[in-house]
Amino acid sequence: MRRALIAVLLISPLLSQERPNAEVTPETVADSIKRGVDFLIADQNPNGSWGGPTRTKRLNIYAPIPGAHHAFRAGASGLALSGLIDSGDSRPEAIAAIEKGGAWMKKHLPSLRRADQTTTYNVWGHAYGLRALTRLHQRETTEAAKAEWKKLAEQQVELLNRYEDINGGWGYLDLFDGLTTRKPTGITTSFTTATVLLAMHEAQQVMGVELDDKLVRHSLASIERQRTPDFSYTYSHGHRMYPRVAINRPAGSLARSQACNAALKIFGEEKVTPEVIETWADRFIEREGFLSIGRKRPVPHETHFSISGYFYYYGVFYFTESVEFLPTDRQAVHARKLAEVVLFRQEKDGSWWDYPLYDYHQPYGTGYSLMALSWCQPLIK
Repeated sequence: MRRALIAVLLISPLLSQERPNAEVTPETVADSIKRGVDFLIADQNPNGSWGGPTRTKRLNIYAPIPGAHHAFRAGASGLALSGLIDSGDSRPEAIAAIEKGGAWMKKHLPSLRRADQTTTYNVWGHAYGLRALTRLHQRETTEAAKAEWKKLAEQQVELLNRYEDINGGWGYLDLFDGLTTRKPTGITTSFTTATVLLAMHEAQQVMGVELDDKLVRHSLASIERQRTPDFSYTYSHGHRMYPRVAINRPAGSLARSQACNAALKIFGEEKVTPEVIETWADRFIEREGFLSIGRKRPVPHETHFSISGYFYYYGVFYFTESVEFLPTDRQAVHARKLAEVVLFRQEKDGSWWDYPLYDYHQPYGTGYSLMALSWCQPLIK
């Protein structure tokens, strides 16, 4: 009886979450994308970037100034710009926003570095900056212009190589061992590593950017070490010694497994089969409520399975990166289900956001969502 009561208490917040229910048609998806684009156009900073160190609250993410905010802004701007480009919006105001965003990338990405010895948040800026550069390259019509974006992308890859952790892969904090080293010795995380590898692979395929094969192998091995038999991925390299704590169980890995499966698969890992991808796609949709409980909560990792709000739209976007390995008819099934979630979660102002991160959350959430919906759009008939 006592166990049953505990189970009810644990699951009741999930049951109280409103189940996503939105009309998914080509028209509703197109309208949602337009509203998201309109938000990003209006929200863009005069210098072409998105987000800033405002909207502070009493509890904030650790952010050594000013470098951490340079990284946050680069990451948020890369995502917002990628979402704008993927939307395919050809209105003059959308094109102008893209051009301003590209000019900001060209000016600021080359100087992005880690804030100090305690953080490597810049990794997010390099990875999502690389995503934006790949798309800017694809838009160009002349070889000279393409070469300029490729050169900048090569620099971002070189910087990512520089900040690879000694354990292989990448993390974003270097707080806990007391060591100060040229090459980070911090917390390698499975999902940060997957994020970087997927961005690098896209740049390689689209622009011909060369990758360091040895570094790629090290990084893939780091993800594999953090994989459990059910294709959950532990939060970090150290967590692999505690694979059944809440955050490392399947519900805690809902967002990470999509990205990690995609990263391993795209570099040829045969263990990530279509069955694995199908299982995790179904699991993501059916257990979206666990991720949703964490949305908009100001305290990281405070809810079920130690989920943070900022897991949410990260998982939404990397759902598409994973499902893309399935046959087209299966992609279409999953695209409709994901679109229903994304349409349902859109805010009244056209944005999407999941965690109050200074003033970066709406641009990055909207960027993730526009990329996801733009992937879904051609699959929805």
